[in-house]
Amino acid sequence: MHTTTAAVVETPGAPFAVTEVVLDEPRENEVLVRMVAAGLCHTDLGVQAGGIPFKLPGILGHEGAGIVEQTGSGVTKVQPGDKVLLSFTSCGHCTGCRDGHPAYCDTWLPSNLINGTRNNGTPTVQRDGVPIGGHFFGQSSFAELALADERSVVKVDPGADLATLAPLGCSVQTGFGAVWNILAPKPGASLAVFGTGAVGLASIIAANLLPLGDIIAVDRVPARLEMARQLGARHTVNTAEVDLATALAEITGGRGIDNAVDTTGVPAVLRAAVDALATRGACAVVGAPPPGTEVSLDIQGLLTGKRVLGVTLGDGEPETLLPQLVSLHRQGKLPLDLMIRHYKLEDLNDAAHDMHTGTTIKPVVLF
Repeated sequence: MHTTTAAVVETPGAPFAVTEVVLDEPRENEVLVRMVAAGLCHTDLGVQAGGIPFKLPGILGHEGAGIVEQTGSGVTKVQPGDKVLLSFTSCGHCTGCRDGHPAYCDTWLPSNLINGTRNNGTPTVQRDGVPIGGHFFGQSSFAELALADERSVVKVDPGADLATLAPLGCSVQTGFGAVWNILAPKPGASLAVFGTGAVGLASIIAANLLPLGDIIAVDRVPARLEMARQLGARHTVNTAEVDLATALAEITGGRGIDNAVDTTGVPAVLRAAVDALATRGACAVVGAPPPGTEVSLDIQGLLTGKRVLGVTLGDGEPETLLPQLVSLHRQGKLPLDLMIRHYKLEDLNDAAHDMHTGTTIKPVVLF
């Protein structure tokens, strides 16, 4: 057993509370990781608010980065001392996993979100002798030590800057994957990103690495729109100042946008994004509102060949995509430092507040 310090959410709507917990010993295919950094994501905040189901009290955090301390008997891809990034977990055996699409694993929801335990129902963490929710995205990385599934772990170069690379495991992977894996826009095509948080900005960076035409950032926070311009957006639309449909029509000459990424999870924004699509245009939906949230679409408009595509984690395969993103960062093509602000674990509530207000795009906890 391993005693460690973690940020625990007690009940829906409660703040993060730093407390002492006890982790189980690594089982056959598990890895004990001493955390160096962990990004805060809107999914963490969704669970904290009670909008996404997870076993509480529990430990969140799913953009971990750290150093391997101990491995289970069946672990072969990492050893103690290795630097690793942590991402989501998957079974490795179902059709989705075998086809290279682990983000659509048959066990994705229970393994990453709902159960708060291992797949066999056993807990990974307890407090005062009572099991609490853990195994969040196969890691629960808002803790000094995290017990991660081997499939959640991706080894990186010994010189990798973990304090900067932590967000690759979810938000950056999601933004890049939505553009590269799902939309795969053709040369010269246009692309609009709705919402310029970390996922949206990652989508813009990904788009800017392709030979596209118009790259459009849509938001209502001026500082974020300015950041989007720095990272490759060629047009920005502030919906607090102008009519969105009119602005997009002017930019595209009335044709509409070829590709869209909606990161907001707001039904009205998604409707606007789909309405703005050109003939045979495609919209990747990555925002995650509470379960049961519905959107109304114009069916006649869809008959022009429009596609609306739900996306989980950019349909990324972490063992393949994360090393590519690390390489881009090393080459100076993925300037994560522009969107990151560092916090201490005990300041996680401040980080959440700053994320809500838009003063910080990507909070990263340093341990």
